[in-house]
Amino acid sequence: MSEQADAVLNSVTNDGTQAPANEAASEKTNDPAQMIVQKSCSRGLYDWLSSNNVSLAISSYQSGRVYLVGANGKGQVSFFERIFERAMGIVGNSQRIYLGSLYQLWRFENVLRAGEVIHGEHDKCYVPRNAQTTGDLDIHEIGIQSNGKVIFVNTKYSCLAELSQTHSFKAVWKPPFISKLAPEDRCHLNGLAMVDGLPRYVTAACRSDVVDGWRDRRHDGGVVIDVQTNQIVCEGLSMPHSPRWANGRLWVLNAGTGHFGYVNFDEKRFVPVAFCPGFLRGLSIMGNYAAVGLSKPRHDRFEGLALDEELRKRDADPWCGIQLLSLTTGDVINWIRFEGDVSELFDVCFLQDVGNPMMIGLRNNEIRELITFETEPGIGG
Repeated sequence: MSEQADAVLNSVTNDGTQAPANEAASEKTNDPAQMIVQKSCSRGLYDWLSSNNVSLAISSYQSGRVYLVGANGKGQVSFFERIFERAMGIVGNSQRIYLGSLYQLWRFENVLRAGEVIHGEHDKCYVPRNAQTTGDLDIHEIGIQSNGKVIFVNTKYSCLAELSQTHSFKAVWKPPFISKLAPEDRCHLNGLAMVDGLPRYVTAACRSDVVDGWRDRRHDGGVVIDVQTNQIVCEGLSMPHSPRWANGRLWVLNAGTGHFGYVNFDEKRFVPVAFCPGFLRGLSIMGNYAAVGLSKPRHDRFEGLALDEELRKRDADPWCGIQLLSLTTGDVINWIRFEGDVSELFDVCFLQDVGNPMMIGLRNNEIRELITFETEPGIGG
């Protein structure tokens, strides 16, 4: 891997325009280090992040990047990027972040103490402390259980899995309609909702039990499954993603239609709350706010879904970005847009009590030179 600029630090001013950083447009490239991405945001995003003392972690497998979005204390929204090939599910808090990538699951730890800053402005510094090699499992969403163990959606094998000391994974649950563990992505299991520290609900594109069977059932074959009871609690969805339990409701993204909403358990149906102009994937909820990830539909796989007609009805083009919604009204209160060499995001996570985070990557000397340590009492200077 070349040691090209691993970190790209951009700032977006309070009027939503990007400060000069990467103004030149690039030709289309598959090399993450060469991709040029422009960002813009709503005028009120800086004040919202600052007043709530919260940041965002965003993953994009297409650009191979993790984007950390915070407020730099100078009236600007800060974008800090690190390259991790096929960055997928991301979950974390003020001290720890987990990230699924092409063939590894990463654990990052914040090494700064309260009140400490690095590079004059970052109040959190997430350092990669562990990368467990799993092989290419097409890891989608990730959860942290009450016992501290990581659980993840193993999409390739249509199951929920934990890390294993000796093997690629330990299968802990599979949908009742999946007859065997096989590397066939049969139902496109993708989303995971944790409740009280346990995996409770998952989303799948359909109930297919044959290799790649989900692609023919993208329009209305989607289901939400209760992991504890093995029951279907919602059906008739189009490519559902990112279930989340919050405020007494199970929220979900009906990605193929562009709608964010919740599950009516009595009727096993989806109740839309808001339309977002994109293929929806990635959801995080904090209090009365939801951060929703939007991607531009891939023409080879997601063409012909109801989303196309929804966009036409509204005379709208699809977004790549994040929209912050009110759970009460469904209104967009703030937003981020990505343009240029990126058109798809995967996941988003609120980082509460984090003002302006950064992350150590793998492509420059910082990972060798940043050394921190802890000591037993009485040892040290």
